[in-house]
Amino acid sequence: MIPMIYSLSPGIPEALSTSGHHHIPVWVSVFAAISLLEAPGATPPSACYQRFTDCYKRFYQLQPEMTQRIYDKFLTQLQTSIREEISEIKAEGNLEAVLTALDTIVEEGKDRKEPAWRPSGIPEKDLRSTMVPYFLQQRDALRRRVQRQEAENRQLADAVLAGRRQVEELQLQGQAQWQAWQALHRGQKELVAMLREPE
Repeated sequence: MIPMIYSLSPGIPEALSTSGHHHIPVWVSVFAAISLLEAPGATPPSACYQRFTDCYKRFYQLQPEMTQRIYDKFLTQLQTSIREEISEIKAEGNLEAVLTALDTIVEEGKDRKEPAWRPSGIPEKDLRSTMVPYFLQQRDALRRRVQRQEAENRQLADAVLAGRRQVEELQLQGQAQWQAWQALHRGQKELVAMLREPE
């Protein structure tokens, strides 16, 4: 495709050296020129017109001017159809936004000093080089999460043990108070019994 572009017009290569979103109008003209190879009514007749007349030789011999008009009309309609289809492809594919993003990537890549990643040709190696860093990152994240969870569990366990010790202390205090009350009650009973004994 590139050699044909250079052969069509000396100005096209300079236009194609600009950024991506500026290429679209140029591409429309290039594709149209590649398909048509000449403008309607071009003189002298090109090889394309000669092939056309060879297909309709008898009609061309009888009506050469009419043949030329039909050929010009055919080229005009074909050029219009090609431009419309390319415009539709451009609109449906959102090419302007895609090419603008591509230009941004190219500009950002100019400042990079290290070479860009390229596949080695060995799928297993390429997969490991891509996935291993991701898995290591996930492993470290999981480890940190487990450590946080273990710390929280230790805090909860300490809180439970402290609660148990407090309950045990309260039970001991309750038992001591109950025993003291029972001893006091027995002492009162004994005192009452002693007071009620006959003299």
